[in-house]
Amino acid sequence: MKKWNAIIDVEKCNGCHLCTLAVKDEYVGNDWPGYSAEMPKHGHDWINIKQKVRGQAPLVDAAYIPVTCQHCDDAPCLKAAKNGAVTKRDDGIIIIDPEKSRGQKQIAESCPHNSIFWNEEKEIPQIWTFDAHLLDDGWTGPRAQQVCATGCFKTVKLEDSEMKKLAVEEGLEHLNPEHDTKPRVWYKNLFRYRDCFIAGSVAAESDGIVDCVEGATVSLKHNGDQVGAAETDIYGDFKFDQLPENGGDYIVEITAEGREPHSFKVTLGESQSFSDIMLT
Repeated sequence: MKKWNAIIDVEKCNGCHLCTLAVKDEYVGNDWPGYSAEMPKHGHDWINIKQKVRGQAPLVDAAYIPVTCQHCDDAPCLKAAKNGAVTKRDDGIIIIDPEKSRGQKQIAESCPHNSIFWNEEKEIPQIWTFDAHLLDDGWTGPRAQQVCATGCFKTVKLEDSEMKKLAVEEGLEHLNPEHDTKPRVWYKNLFRYRDCFIAGSVAAESDGIVDCVEGATVSLKHNGDQVGAAETDIYGDFKFDQLPENGGDYIVEITAEGREPHSFKVTLGESQSFSDIMLT
């Protein structure tokens, strides 16, 4: 049977919050019996946009990542719920019954992804339901997908075997794989939010003028092994991405025609940027 999946491309997300606003527009002040009670006007972001800034000026980048109910196949909330308050539909969507779940705060507390919100006023746990009420009414996708201006948020309905093949082809990953909850929300280019980089800008002085060094060869070594190679661009910049956070010590080696080789050590905790690397 075909099941719903969401695919979020972190590279394309610019943090516009249109998906967040679409969810609020659909659920704030609106009850959808059997699917969801109305969403509180304040305090809940069922699609929550998280931001991470990497590096130091001027070599900085920012990544945005929409986080929502992961609609897990092995969902802890299913196990925590009593009286059938949480169900997993045949199409892969998790539904928390707004009546049966009343008073069951343990459902919200069970989520390792922190994507179940507790409605204090109504005393119920709530999630983004994948707009299941709209899908059941014939819509081809949720509103979050329809309003996404950059194409970073899309949904597909596929057989599990098809989805696994697509995940391999496009390098899709899960947000918190250590929890092994088998989410149906996938992320592309997750390294932009999760991993670190080492970047730098190379310059040199000639006839009293300091200018960028284009075409310098830069290598990155870790524990004696080369783990990356790059060439500086027209601005003298280089960047090594997809490095693990708190990755330890790295050696950056730079060579350029007519210049002395230059190397330096980087102890990588968070992303590191070096804006004035001078060659002699």
